[in-house]
Order: sequence, then structure tokens, then C-alpha cells
Amino acid sequence: MHEMALCEGIVEIVEAEARKGAFSKVKTVWLEIGALSHVAPEALRFCFEAVTANTIARGAALEIIEQKGTAWCLGCSRSVEISQRYEACPACGSRQLQVTGGEDMRVKELEVE
Repeated sequence: MHEMALCEGIVEIVEAEARKGAFSKVKTVWLEIGALSHVAPEALRFCFEAVTANTIARGAALEIIEQKGTAWCLGCSRSVEISQRYEACPACGSRQLQVTGGEDMRVKELEVE
């Protein structure tokens, strides 16, 4: 389950920000997760609670902001939204799509004390 490793990375980011910002408690973590990122939000929520148990983020809420997948269609020269890789262009039906967004996961914001 790679979500556990992702949560460990989130905790590292949070702790680094705590050192820079001199805060002692994280109340909420907002994550942006792309539709094409291969991250299972529910598994991430489960792992987040376990990984943060003995950290500055213990008890913090995890808010997930889902980002749509986007691609450039080589067939019709349009930017289109996609929900999964290798699907057809919703505008022209071509399968020649180059992914341009929605693959990332990032910590967007922290609510701290």
C-alpha cells in the first residue's frame, strides 16, 4: 500500500513547515490529489490517521481536494478533461491524448496553532 509511504511524506512536509513556522499543532491538512495520480483517497485517509498518531499532526483533519485529469488531444488540438488514462477524447474520440494535468498530489494548505 503506497498510501502509507505517501502519508509518511506528508508528515515530513508538515514537520519541516512546523520548524520553519514555529507552530506546535496541525489542525487540518488540505491535499490536492489529481484524478490520474493513482492515489486512493479512502486508503490515504486510513493511513493518515495511523501515521500521524504520534506526531504534530495527531488528530488533524485531512481534507482532500480532487483535481480533474486533463490532456491535450493530438487529434483535435484541444485541451480536454479526462477521468482515467487511455480513454478516448471526449471531443473527437481520438485516443491520442497527452496528459497535461491531474497526476500530482501536493500539500496545499495547513491550519495550525
